[in-house]
Amino acid sequence: MNRDVAVPILPACMMALPRVLDRPLMDARAWRSRLGYGALIIVLGYLIVLPLYRLQTLAFEDGAAGYRAQFTRHDIWQTLQTTVVLAVVSLVIAMVMGTVLAFATSRLPRRLGFLRIIPVLPIVMPSVANVVGWAFLLSPGPGYLNVVMRKLPWWDHLDSGPVNVYSSTWIIIITGFGLTSFVYLFVSAGMKNISSEHLEAAQASGSSTIGVFFRVVLPLLRPSLVYCGGVALLLGLGQFTAPLLLGANKGVKVLTTEMYLRASESPTDFAAAAAAGSPLVILGLIIVLGQRFLLGNQSRFVTHGGKAFVPTGGRSAWAAALVCLYGIVALLLPLLGVIIVSLTPFWSGNLTWDLLTLDNYRDLFVTPGIVESVTTSVVTSLVAVAICVPIGFFTATLLVRGRGIPILRTVGDVVSALPLGVPAVIFGVGFLHTYTQPPLILYGTKVIIVLVYVVLMIPFATRMQLTALISMGNSYSEASAVSGASPLITNLRVTLPMMKPAVLSAVALMFILLTHEFAASLLVRSATTQVMGTVLYDHWSNGSYTLVAAMAILMSVVTSAGVAIAMLIGGRNVLDNL
Repeated sequence: MNRDVAVPILPACMMALPRVLDRPLMDARAWRSRLGYGALIIVLGYLIVLPLYRLQTLAFEDGAAGYRAQFTRHDIWQTLQTTVVLAVVSLVIAMVMGTVLAFATSRLPRRLGFLRIIPVLPIVMPSVANVVGWAFLLSPGPGYLNVVMRKLPWWDHLDSGPVNVYSSTWIIIITGFGLTSFVYLFVSAGMKNISSEHLEAAQASGSSTIGVFFRVVLPLLRPSLVYCGGVALLLGLGQFTAPLLLGANKGVKVLTTEMYLRASESPTDFAAAAAAGSPLVILGLIIVLGQRFLLGNQSRFVTHGGKAFVPTGGRSAWAAALVCLYGIVALLLPLLGVIIVSLTPFWSGNLTWDLLTLDNYRDLFVTPGIVESVTTSVVTSLVAVAICVPIGFFTATLLVRGRGIPILRTVGDVVSALPLGVPAVIFGVGFLHTYTQPPLILYGTKVIIVLVYVVLMIPFATRMQLTALISMGNSYSEASAVSGASPLITNLRVTLPMMKPAVLSAVALMFILLTHEFAASLLVRSATTQVMGTVLYDHWSNGSYTLVAAMAILMSVVTSAGVAIAMLIGGRNVLDNL
């Protein structure tokens, strides 16, 4: 009798034993995970928060003398108003254009699928070259497009114009065009993860294309729209290039140009520069917290979780026309202006074939510092990208799967997004102040450039990989865990291989942005350590417009080569994820 009773009890005990033994193992893994994420937060805090903290201590010294110096200026409220208007209006332009372009590219016929890369190409062109290109085209006097428009009957009486690129209106438009590509990156990534089943079901129910867009696509794009809206708003608030290069002629000032002026004037007023950047830091924190509130449970927006997923597609001719029109306006026109100037001995509205020359390109290789700046840019950018990718991956993993550690998750979200709300100029000032004194004196070395590059790129590395993790859902990682794999094995064998296109796209994007960066580099460079952006800006400041144009083409070639290498490794999916 006892034997009959013991027979069923023994297997039950044996089946329960592994669960008892697994509990300490699971607890140990949880603690290791928390310690690892804690170390990650410490690293992020040291890199991102410490330079800002040291600058703020300067601003509050002597009874907040920095704040008094900056916010008692007679034009400070006009500067604040211009900053907000520039950010909000350019955000509206970018959100509308970026979302429409993402939807249009999803409706492209299969044979025209290569057109999906067109909305991304403006990023490859350096921002300073893009702005200068528009100046070459729309300067009131010698601007090439203005010269052509003045030949039309209704403008033939004008001696200048009809467009003034130095006005605040055109600064906003150019900024909006520049932000459109960033919006497109996030929205198009979300579009690729919407199953065609949802759209087909809506169309079968009688919805038109516009109805499908507003009733199905936009609600499912909520995470992408919230993230890209926050990114675009933060980038708009921290916009520097167009206001600096175009606004000086008309006295258009924003907070970033105020910060640069305070940091570059003699004597340097770092305290006032830090005070000028404080509103942007506060707004950045508000926007990041607002993103978390608006998104809520992000798993609600996952529309696939297995092999049956079929992406959206279409056969719309209007979509191809719209994408090509954007490419002509946002990329081809300013690039054409830069190319023309690079092939002429001087900038003039009068063009003749006998003026065309390649002397500017020859000068690139004989002008001191240019070749060395290319090498420094490539090396520092690659090292920074290699550091950013794992930091971004672990930060994204914390944000997606760290529900059991809400404090670390919230801190990681805020800190990793903070560089978007803090202009690169103020990070340059912060790193200059932090690393020109003990215990780490790094000024004059490539290390300080790498560190500031890492800080600037952490938000992009995190957000692009975060989007990929959200779209994957939990089914793959849960299946791996059920099979007995540890979190490390799951990441190495399941998650990272599936994220390969997203990771390579993040690498390509960061390499592009870093080889063009000059705002922070301008402050942490030294006479012996220059990058392409700082050398280009020096020639722009000296009025060497033809050499600036030639170097802008060189920078575009360098970044295009980086994207091409990423394509060789990851295939066309790299471009699709861009």
